[in-house]
Amino acid sequence: MVVSWQEFEQEHPELASYGKKRIDGKVAYLATLSLDSGADPTLGIWPRVHPITPIIGAGKCFIFFDPDSKRLRDIEQNNHFSLHCGMSDSSGSSGEFQMLGEARRVDNPEERLAAESVSSFKPSGRFLLFELMLNRVNSTSYKGGRAHRQRWSAKG
Repeated sequence: MVVSWQEFEQEHPELASYGKKRIDGKVAYLATLSLDSGADPTLGIWPRVHPITPIIGAGKCFIFFDPDSKRLRDIEQNNHFSLHCGMSDSSGSSGEFQMLGEARRVDNPEERLAAESVSSFKPSGRFLLFELMLNRVNSTSYKGGRAHRQRWSAKG
């Protein structure tokens, strides 16, 4: 089961607020599964990591893809993803936020306008829009030198 950012936020507002601070409009890393094995067909499926800028607003978590990107091909072949925030240093002092789920392509013009209105950048008109639907979320913050972990899973 996957849910929208808004449903996640309603169930766990503290974790959603933390996550928004860590990823909204910032570079994060999207892991996808690549079916593109290149010249060697024995390689099969491999993970691939891509820098991306998630946008949170209008109750959703959006990402834009260049239609020529490998990350788009990965998501269209298998819509499962993992997204992890960028880190400010090697000690993890800024904290970690990770979400797992399924990407859903958004073709509705009203949803695209909503995504563009909350975006910290102007996406190209040719970029394709996806909503990141959530299944699990994990975070780790470090208070007083100790790891504080939070977890959430969609019910269902």
